[in-house]
Amino acid sequence: MAIDYKEVITILGHEIPRGTSKEINFNIAKLHTATKIEVPVIIERSKKPGPTILFTAGIHGDEINGVDIVRQLIARKINKPKRGTIICMPILNVFGFLNGTRAFPDGRDLNRVFPGFANGSLASRVAHRLMHEVIPEVDLIVDFHTGGASRFNAAQVRIVREQPELDELASVFGAPFVLYSNHIAKSFRNACFQLGKPILLYEGGKSSFVNETISKVGVEGVKRLLMHYDMLNSKLKSNTPKMPTVFVEESKWIRAKQSGMFKARVAVNTKVDIGDVIGQITDPYGRVHHSVKSTIEGYIINVNEASLVYQGDALFHVTTKVKA
Repeated sequence: MAIDYKEVITILGHEIPRGTSKEINFNIAKLHTATKIEVPVIIERSKKPGPTILFTAGIHGDEINGVDIVRQLIARKINKPKRGTIICMPILNVFGFLNGTRAFPDGRDLNRVFPGFANGSLASRVAHRLMHEVIPEVDLIVDFHTGGASRFNAAQVRIVREQPELDELASVFGAPFVLYSNHIAKSFRNACFQLGKPILLYEGGKSSFVNETISKVGVEGVKRLLMHYDMLNSKLKSNTPKMPTVFVEESKWIRAKQSGMFKARVAVNTKVDIGDVIGQITDPYGRVHHSVKSTIEGYIINVNEASLVYQGDALFHVTTKVKA
């Protein structure tokens, strides 16, 4: 990535020289009670020059596992770099976080309105300010997400194809899986990429829950990235991943063949073969007992944890082709 080692950076209108620790309030709007909503932006700059890395989470208000990861970076002082600058924004959608919902109060998905408009909807204004008053000063972004309400994602990094720099950074991060995923129009990832800013999207766990393993993989991945750029505080150590990273070229969902009460029999990260029993669907009356068998050989990268499913529901996301 192209790195500009600036003596002073400007974030949300504040000038921040090297060697400075600063907390800036990202003023968004007020509640109906006229109470101000201010999102803290925590900035740590070393006296030594180096890259500027931004860690974000909570773009969907109910995805709190990512918030926990960025929280740990701050609480454990991992965000205090040996060189360069680290910016932490633990909650981008504070309204959704307060309400335990994915979207903004206007019903809009913040991750579908980028790069936003200065005079647009509330979500659009937040996107516009982020893209114009934070992102220009950043060299690398790591954005933390989770799976849907009942779908538990294996820890994974998502990047686009044919970007050697992103391949390298994803390998350094060391999550169990890397998924090649196309950019979605008006997403944060796409908007950053269009500006030439490399971005890794980390996804793991499910909405409204914090999973310790998912958080640990995310935190350790960050430490490895910082070590890669010689930014990790000398008092901290980064660990080698427990399993080699699998780069997923293609994947497919195994869907329910009938409705009923569902119980998964395998967890994420499991390698399955064709014919393996990976789940069960039963009826409430004890008359139906249907075994869900894998039709694919590959790794389980997502498990539907819903207790009740309907015919056609996605149950397991399985890799079908991995990079040799």
